[in-house]
Amino acid sequence: MRRLGTALAALVLAGAGMAGAVGTAHADTAASTVCETGWGSLEKRVAPSEDYRPPLTDIRTGRHECFDRMVLDFKGSASGPIGYRVTYVDKLISVGTGEIPVSGGAILQIAVGPNFDPATGSESYPGQHAQPLPGVDLTDYQTFKDTRYVDGLEDSVQIGVGVRARLPFRVTQLDDRLVIDVAHSWNATS
Repeated sequence: MRRLGTALAALVLAGAGMAGAVGTAHADTAASTVCETGWGSLEKRVAPSEDYRPPLTDIRTGRHECFDRMVLDFKGSASGPIGYRVTYVDKLISVGTGEIPVSGGAILQIAVGPNFDPATGSESYPGQHAQPLPGVDLTDYQTFKDTRYVDGLEDSVQIGVGVRARLPFRVTQLDDRLVIDVAHSWNATS
């Protein structure tokens, strides 16, 4: 009987050790977040619908665990795709003034519809040519380093975003806005 008690005690202790090891492994896994980064860094483009060129009204940013986010708001709700072109460029160029300096290891150029309301002809977004985006503070961002507004031709606006490096990004249209996420790294964990 004594041997049975000793064997049972040994099994209980071994089981407790295994449970502790499993608990530790789970805690280590929970400490690192798996981040989706398979978006790639090549150009993303959607042509606008023929009758829908909404004016840009606001730009805001946010920090997330795996990426930095920029949201471009447009007037009205989408009756079709909001046209955009998002791509990495070597230099941010304005047709009228030439190169506009942007800080960071890479420049993400965002081209979207007009900065005026077609119904009124008035300016819809308060951006100033070659200046940082108004109201956007990138302090403590991991990926975003700088922004610049570029007056485009009469029906387009460009935004230059200085990022730490050429990193994966995705673009999503949500009704009356575009969401641009730029990953913090190419790695699958944060």
